[in-house]
Amino acid sequence: MIYADNAATTQLDDDAYGLMIEFLRNNYGNASQSYEFGQRSKAILIEARKTIAGCIGADPEEIFFTSCGTESDNWAIKMGALNVEQIITSEIEHHAILNACKAVEATGKTVKYLTVNNKGEVNPNDLIKMIGDKRSLVSVMYANNEIGTIEPIAELARIAHDNGAIFHTDAVQAVGHVPINVHELGIDMMSASGHKFNSPKGIGFLYVKHGVDIKPFFDGGAQENGNRAGTENVASIAAMACALKNNCCNLAENSRHLYTLEKVVIEKLKNSGLGFIRNGSDAHVPGCINLSFAEAEGEMILHRMDIKKICISTGSACDSVNTQISHVIKAIDVPDRYAEGTIRISLGKYNTESEAEEIAAALIEILK
Repeated sequence: MIYADNAATTQLDDDAYGLMIEFLRNNYGNASQSYEFGQRSKAILIEARKTIAGCIGADPEEIFFTSCGTESDNWAIKMGALNVEQIITSEIEHHAILNACKAVEATGKTVKYLTVNNKGEVNPNDLIKMIGDKRSLVSVMYANNEIGTIEPIAELARIAHDNGAIFHTDAVQAVGHVPINVHELGIDMMSASGHKFNSPKGIGFLYVKHGVDIKPFFDGGAQENGNRAGTENVASIAAMACALKNNCCNLAENSRHLYTLEKVVIEKLKNSGLGFIRNGSDAHVPGCINLSFAEAEGEMILHRMDIKKICISTGSACDSVNTQISHVIKAIDVPDRYAEGTIRISLGKYNTESEAEEIAAALIEILK
């Protein structure tokens, strides 16, 4: 099998796996207990919080562990909405943001949506025009999960602050893959999900800057300094910190490798004479290749690639009657004759050049 759907989930880091097994077997104490065995788990949490904070330029006290990126997004949007009059987000956000905004909108809050250009980029000037004088929460994703486009986060955060707004970013696709320093960028809240950067599923975190007033999303015990109730998943937290540190220590090397693999795929496809569009911006998450093929069907391509034991994703979702083009592909105005033929190849650090060549060869065979 060739796995090329790393934007969906990633292979578990070997060091993270070993650490997780060790803690599941031998350090399973409850971190809230005061006896020595429980305090071992508490020490693991403290160390993991320091490690993660160091990877994103934060302070340890600003890191709150969650179950996933979706929980982190919902916490930021639904609890952040309590202190503002309106939420401003983009039209190409992940559904964890879009559906959380719909829930907030149903309570009577105003939600506004920023459009994007044909590369999926938000125009900061549009935020200036939209924000007005209402107390606002601005939430724009760091990198898009379908086309990989990286947004101008520092500029958007500055505009938000100039207008008295709080700035949140869903960085699920970016953390562990591109350099991030939350303090330098001016981010107030940031969501992350471990399984996107080679840690286990079911664990994530929310960064909340000192001084940002956000209420707990879960009520119960006093875990996470009273901000997120529930017994901590110590083994997964430790594994997440380990995987993130490994990725961040090798960001430059991983990026070079992934850009090389991208080039192999794109050049081979171009040389084949196939008609396709590469979607997204030059500023994108390394390894993310979103392609739309003329007069093709993404679902067909996905299933035929699967027969060849190659895992990719599609930019459209099929049901029994209709093919639904994704909201991202619609927003960037991919021409109709290409839109249904959209696929996403998301390469990871474990992929090889020979696999990249095989992916391209398989696509050429299927589409020709």
